[in-house]
Amino acid sequence: MKAKWLALLFVLPFALFFIAFQLAPLAWVAVSSFYSDTYEAWGFGNYQDILTSAFYLQAMKFSLDISIWSSVYGLLIALVGSYSLRQLGPTKLHDFVMSFTNMTSNFAGVPLAFAFVILLGLNGTLTLIMRKYGLMSTFNLYSKDGLIVLYTYFQIPLGVLLLYPAFDGLRDDWRESAALLGAGRWRFWRYIGLPVLAPALMGTFVILLANALGAYATVYALTTGNFNVVPVRIAALVSGDISLDPNMGSALAMLLVVLMAFITLIHQWLLRRSYLNVR
Repeated sequence: MKAKWLALLFVLPFALFFIAFQLAPLAWVAVSSFYSDTYEAWGFGNYQDILTSAFYLQAMKFSLDISIWSSVYGLLIALVGSYSLRQLGPTKLHDFVMSFTNMTSNFAGVPLAFAFVILLGLNGTLTLIMRKYGLMSTFNLYSKDGLIVLYTYFQIPLGVLLLYPAFDGLRDDWRESAALLGAGRWRFWRYIGLPVLAPALMGTFVILLANALGAYATVYALTTGNFNVVPVRIAALVSGDISLDPNMGSALAMLLVVLMAFITLIHQWLLRRSYLNVR
């Protein structure tokens, strides 16, 4: 009993910080989202305005498009990269790539936006070179496609860090046994490799999706807040001089929370199905 009480005592600071910086702000946002400055009353007025506004619906559509596609591309590239790193084994190149991945996973925000402007902006280095040789004519970094490229870049390192340990679950003798039984490479990955990796792949996709949906500094620095995505709209409503409406911003934030909760529930359901299939 003394050991349990001592453990609870050490958990108490974490619990206090979690309540103060996670639950309390979330509760405040949830409550304030139901008060409408427009109607000066409590209710679902903010949510009604958001769901009937073409402007806010466009922000949600752009956010989902950019987040989903950048997560898919980042996951696929991270999957190939993680597998390649696992095949390299403990070499100097392996250690260098892992160190570089750890470093670039924190390279985001204003520095990342500035780097992409230098490389792929309207007069960026790579843009001018590819235009000279006719390799790129219509790419625009400040459009939705450009933001997908930018988001994919900072999704890849995070995806590699999350997927790399998952390959420990694939044992070499499984591949050898499958080969002895006549299964080729495609059959091994179809019936053994991918089902084993499925929980990690789905979990990584959800984390990448959440990472992209909440990204603010990079897109704001790149477009100076002129591209219509949900984080930029929330920031404009909370701190804007013209359209100051923090309660509306709280409603937008709660819609993001509900969306992520829905995606997480689907993820958990798919996880249970994948575990049953593996068994």
